[in-house]
Amino acid sequence: MIALRGIYVIWLRELLRFVREPARIVGMVAQPLLYLILVGNGLAHGFQFRGTGGVNYLAFMFPGIVAMSVLFTSVFSAMSIVWDREFGFLKEVLVSPVPRAAIAVGKALGGTTIAVVQGAVILILAPLVGISLRAGMYFGMLGVLALLALALNGLGILVASRMESMQGFQVVMNFLVMPLFFLSGALYPLKGMPTWLAALMQVDPVTYGVDALRHLVYAPGQILTALTQFSLATDLTVTLATAVLLITVSTLAFNRAKSA
Repeated sequence: MIALRGIYVIWLRELLRFVREPARIVGMVAQPLLYLILVGNGLAHGFQFRGTGGVNYLAFMFPGIVAMSVLFTSVFSAMSIVWDREFGFLKEVLVSPVPRAAIAVGKALGGTTIAVVQGAVILILAPLVGISLRAGMYFGMLGVLALLALALNGLGILVASRMESMQGFQVVMNFLVMPLFFLSGALYPLKGMPTWLAALMQVDPVTYGVDALRHLVYAPGQILTALTQFSLATDLTVTLATAVLLITVSTLAFNRAKSA
């Protein structure tokens, strides 16, 4: 009961901090929109997909942008661990009866909830790029985003557990986040890539999340075959396995982390 109560309190604290920062709420919607409007419209003139019946590039890019928003929100949610360490709050939490594992899980669930809420808001904008989402598609995509967010929160906690300063955390995460995004196939299809680049893309866990989202957007057929790389079962299995692995490893790392 102590562990469950600790998870709930940490989860609730993350949500309250998010709600009390209006600028952060505005930014979570504005950033994906800027990518769609500026980057999407700019690249749309140079991309033509063969065998897809003239799929709009913005529609192709949309699942990747949703995954991108979850990626950025999830990994940087763990920044609160470094912040709490610098200001002494983490030490106060660690001396409480709450197990360290419960603190890490609460942080991960809090960051996951925020990322999924962000994804839910952005998915509402799908009609702007010509995508019509039915209820089943919408909630299915939220499920994929939850798995992806959980995995990426685990990655963020893993890094934050070893960082002593905000500056160090931001440098390391920026080094990781951009390759994770650009290698995920969010901006271009995986098929037809050079062998070495395709290998890197297949190692990227975000790739499988983006691919799963496209499975839910496009109906089975020629278009889906041209725009996806793996089966939906493979995407979900890899994403779930990655989430379990990263949450487990990050919890172990947090158990051994210094409080100050």
